[in-house]
Amino acid sequence: MRTSIATVSLSGSLTEKLTAAARAGFDGVEIFENDLLASPLTPEEVRARCADLGLTIDLYQPMRDIEAVPADEFARNLRHARAKFAVMNRLGADTVLVCSSVSPLAVDDDALAAGQLARLADLAQDFGVRVAYEALAWGRHVSTYDHAWRIVETAGHPALGTCLDSFHILSRGSDPKPIGDIPGEKIFFLQLADAPLPAMDVLQWSRHHRRFPGQGGFDVAGLLRHVLRAGYDGPLSLEVFNDVFRQAEAGPTAVDARRSLLVLQEEVGLGALPPPVVPTGVAFAELVTPDAEPVTSLLGALGFARTARHRGKPVELWERGEARVLVNTGPATLPHARRGPGGGTAADGTRLAAVGLESPDPAGAARRAEALLTPVLPRRRADGDAPLDAVSAPDGTELFLCATNRPQLPDWRADFTDLPGIAAAQDGVRIDHLSLTQPWHHFDEAVLFHRAVLGLDAQESVDVADPYGLLRSRAVSTADGAVRIPLTVGAAPGDDTAHARHIALGTPDVVAAARRFTEAGGRLLPIPANYYDDLAARYEFTDAELATYRELGILYDRDAHGVFRHCYTRTVGRVFFELVQRDGGYQGYGAANAPVRLAAQHTAR
Repeated sequence: MRTSIATVSLSGSLTEKLTAAARAGFDGVEIFENDLLASPLTPEEVRARCADLGLTIDLYQPMRDIEAVPADEFARNLRHARAKFAVMNRLGADTVLVCSSVSPLAVDDDALAAGQLARLADLAQDFGVRVAYEALAWGRHVSTYDHAWRIVETAGHPALGTCLDSFHILSRGSDPKPIGDIPGEKIFFLQLADAPLPAMDVLQWSRHHRRFPGQGGFDVAGLLRHVLRAGYDGPLSLEVFNDVFRQAEAGPTAVDARRSLLVLQEEVGLGALPPPVVPTGVAFAELVTPDAEPVTSLLGALGFARTARHRGKPVELWERGEARVLVNTGPATLPHARRGPGGGTAADGTRLAAVGLESPDPAGAARRAEALLTPVLPRRRADGDAPLDAVSAPDGTELFLCATNRPQLPDWRADFTDLPGIAAAQDGVRIDHLSLTQPWHHFDEAVLFHRAVLGLDAQESVDVADPYGLLRSRAVSTADGAVRIPLTVGAAPGDDTAHARHIALGTPDVVAAARRFTEAGGRLLPIPANYYDDLAARYEFTDAELATYRELGILYDRDAHGVFRHCYTRTVGRVFFELVQRDGGYQGYGAANAPVRLAAQHTAR
């Protein structure tokens, strides 16, 4: 099906919005009146610009509070409408949106509303325009789609139909199933948006917190199936009011929007994409640093051994058990150097810049990524280097799609030369999870990217108290936990602590691992004594067990499945490590302890 996006969903001038929509692959746009009024271009010039870009103007939104009003007010509305229909002819737009009235002058009279909308449609028809009537969730008297449809049906005018908006329908908890009974030709337009499920005034919810499909909690796909069952064959259009999108760069936002529609169409059977190739583990984490000594000292204290060196690049491989960390001291030239959290570059210090994901089909995973508008990154590859594909996550992190010791698949380790006489300890240590802090304007995009492109499952969003505000986190993972990636957005944009990322190492005995680390000269993050006083009040421990936790700074959590013990190293550059022990199937990440950890990191800077 054709795809469209409302200009209000993007930031910038009207020209910038149109260009971003076209480059992202949209077929058309909805033009909000404010965007036209603020543009130096005439309607004819906007029409020509859209034609040059290959865009149609699918909807225009200039009118409010039209129906069920006193006669003199309606007469003024018709005069206004005549002028706007003339503008639409100049634009080349043939469908106008009319939202249900919120005016205090409006009366609760469906017959009057139907009659006035029919007269508006008469006038629209003279200009070759159709009227799409939409129920606002906060409409004064008409606030549900079925009520709006009854008024349209009563009016019985060929130029009057209904507009369905997933936000207005799902935010009120309306049952979308009866949509299938509306004649498809009377559904003049479909607007799609997702949203989280907060408890707030519905108007504020709508105007500030909508998201693209797949980024919130609405069943947008279920609603779309009912619309398609009705026979609707118009564009799938995104109308998303979001404070973040309005401040972010229009180009990446448009790509994110288009990706959401591709995934939505796949979900309802409208389009075929290369199937997702779910990663089966973490092959490596790559740290970029201008000075290797601090991070290699930290790795050594953590029990890692430097086992291999890249044949042609300043990259070393450090291993312990199944955990592998690459230390790259070369210049950072790829996107993560420009778009990393906080806007810094690798020269700012050590940072987690790339992740290798074990893939049973790296080429298939790359095809999926490219189909979802995530091109494979160009790489400098010497003769004999393994054919290793990488894509860029929304925050610029490189994600390598690779295989380790898998028959018939290129092995990324073939690019490394083993160092003689050095072997990594085989003690069950592995990468349990990678916490990737996101730029504030890429958080929702990142969740959709990891879910859609990589096939990871997204968990519920969690808000964590930070000393300087709230830190938001949402984890994506495989069903078996082989890959776990908590995505977070920090509270303080200028604070390096908020932007630090970390590698969590799973170990069968966190107490022993912590002791070995400190005995090797490593420094663990100190945790305030008040935390342990509270811990003793909430759970029962032996005196010796609690004393050990106090000594080593080990934090404790439990859920319905099991127990979680964890501790943290001091931060090096913008990276720190976590030692974790999961017992009994614990599913989380110790979120209850995050405020204490964050406060301790601020203090220890």
